[in-house]
Amino acid sequence: MSAAHDDEPLSIAFLAYRGKPHVGGQGVYTRHLTKALSDMGHHVEVLGGQPYPILDDRVPLVELPSLDIYNDYFPMRMPGLWELKDWPDFVEVTSFSLGTFPEPLAFSLRAWKHLHRRVADFDLVQDNQCLGYGLLLMERDGLPVLSTIHHPITVDRRLEMEHADSLWSRFSKARWYAFTRMQSRVAQRMSRVLTVSENSANDTSRDHGVPRDRLHVTPVGVDQDLFRPLPDVERIPGRIITTASADVTMKGLRYLLEALAKLRTERHVELVVIGRAKEGGPSARTIADLGLSDAITFVSGVPDERIIELYSEAQVAVVPSLYEGFSLPAIEAMSCAVPLVATTGGALPEVVGRDGETALVVPPGDSEALAAKIRLALDDADLRARVGAAGRQRVIERWTWRHTAEGTVDQYRALLADTAHIQARRAGGAGTAPRFQHGAAARTGGARR
Repeated sequence: MSAAHDDEPLSIAFLAYRGKPHVGGQGVYTRHLTKALSDMGHHVEVLGGQPYPILDDRVPLVELPSLDIYNDYFPMRMPGLWELKDWPDFVEVTSFSLGTFPEPLAFSLRAWKHLHRRVADFDLVQDNQCLGYGLLLMERDGLPVLSTIHHPITVDRRLEMEHADSLWSRFSKARWYAFTRMQSRVAQRMSRVLTVSENSANDTSRDHGVPRDRLHVTPVGVDQDLFRPLPDVERIPGRIITTASADVTMKGLRYLLEALAKLRTERHVELVVIGRAKEGGPSARTIADLGLSDAITFVSGVPDERIIELYSEAQVAVVPSLYEGFSLPAIEAMSCAVPLVATTGGALPEVVGRDGETALVVPPGDSEALAAKIRLALDDADLRARVGAAGRQRVIERWTWRHTAEGTVDQYRALLADTAHIQARRAGGAGTAPRFQHGAAARTGGARR
């Protein structure tokens, strides 16, 4: 296609190696961004791995089954030989046997195998945090590729290593996170990378070695008409809500649990966690140690409408993370006008705004500070109402999925223009750039008007 035709619809292959639909930023990003792109008239196909994303009816899903080693019911299972059907399966099980997380590499190779036969169907590929070597093969086939990095997983690696409780644990985590070296190599090869905050852009440049001028910030959004206050739903006294998409150090759930234990000595409090409890995981051990089993409810696998009700039932929402590249849970809570207590980890100050105005802010990793700000919110109804209303107004003014989609399309067109110029230079031509025959151009016989 010609980069000059900025008003024409694009055909996009959107890669989602892991698309958990209701919790986890990658699945939410996939679901809402592809819907917004379709609303703008673009054609989007999602190539997805397990857990598969839930998508708008207009967005087709191409299922690329993995060996599903990290499924919710039998995680870390060793696949049988009879399950290995092709060479990406062997890559996946070999990587797993060596102790590293295999999904990004294996999924990228499966996606390349699929797209290798369909190069003419798409104008470009958008990768959602996979950064596997298969992306380089797609580029070699002539497909322009743009990657979104919500935050560099090297941050997860660093935090997990710092909080490891033994040398063996440090070794195991270092081995598991070995895939981040691949992600750095691939990110360095991308001509254009999207990030969701200035903080994430700076961290991506530092950790992955991507030049800052190749990183472009396009914040994520929220459906403000869906995530809204429900005046008919009564707040439950002492109810606190948080989201824990994964039982990992970075999410800081341990510090919220410690704060909850402190508050329970003086009042009735209860915590709803949007997420799945990991049996025998760090949070389960902390809950048992602190005697909090009767004060915590985990909720997962429910539709957005129930999550919105849960927000409306809560007096306070908390994001206790040690680090966030953006934080969808923060803006979802703010959009529901729930007063938010959040840390200053990563990009959260960019997102939640000023302490005492649009959120109540504490340092990361400080359970005493969390308890104090939650106590302040629970004791002051006027403060809750004021901060909740200001938080929703901040979201309305700054973040919608339409804005995200428009910014993303601007990056698509810039990528196509970059690719056209590179091809022209390689061909030794001057003046008019060559016309692509991918995507919409191919479907209309190449005539673009």
